[in-house]
Amino acid sequence: MSLPILYSLQNCPYAMRARLGLLLAQQTVILRAVLMKNKPEEMLAVSPKATVPVLVLNNDTIIDESLDIMIWALHQHDPLNLLHSENPSAYPAMLSLISTHDTVFTASLSQYKYAVRYHEGNEVELRTQCANYATTLDARLSKHKYLMGDNVSLADYAILPLIRQFARVDRKWYRQAPFPHLKNWLNNHLQDQRFAKAMTKYPEWLENREEFLFPE
Repeated sequence: MSLPILYSLQNCPYAMRARLGLLLAQQTVILRAVLMKNKPEEMLAVSPKATVPVLVLNNDTIIDESLDIMIWALHQHDPLNLLHSENPSAYPAMLSLISTHDTVFTASLSQYKYAVRYHEGNEVELRTQCANYATTLDARLSKHKYLMGDNVSLADYAILPLIRQFARVDRKWYRQAPFPHLKNWLNNHLQDQRFAKAMTKYPEWLENREEFLFPE
């Protein structure tokens, strides 16, 4: 049986999500590293939305939403119990938290990044919108180690890549921002060997069609 194929972009936070989900679920795939300026025809043929990540299962099923890839992987195998299977209410609560993150926060973050990059006049306003969301996460993390309690969950790894991106938009401002618990949470994840493994850099697939097993 052939392995699933993952089209991935090194620094895309959504591709990071997919790689983290597959890594944590111990699901081996064939990774094809892509660049958005040079998209493989093979990827476009299976996913016309033309963005990463794209996971092609060996039954030709296509999963091209990052959270769906994480959920698929963890439903195959969840050795860290990231879905908190012993608690029936935990999974819907995780999805609700992630949904808010993926709508409210990411919309503001996209505009904030653009404003900083192109020196728009609404940078502070957009940063404040992001900061307000970050404050709610900081409040959660003041009560327990992880977003859903004392044990790590899907929500932590799904939200991690975008908080990492937020921290990097204006690093000087972020360093002095009043999110002590969120900063500690982010730093602990970034120093984790599993995150480092998910961030392994691969040569572009279209250069020589070289594929890699992920996780190695």
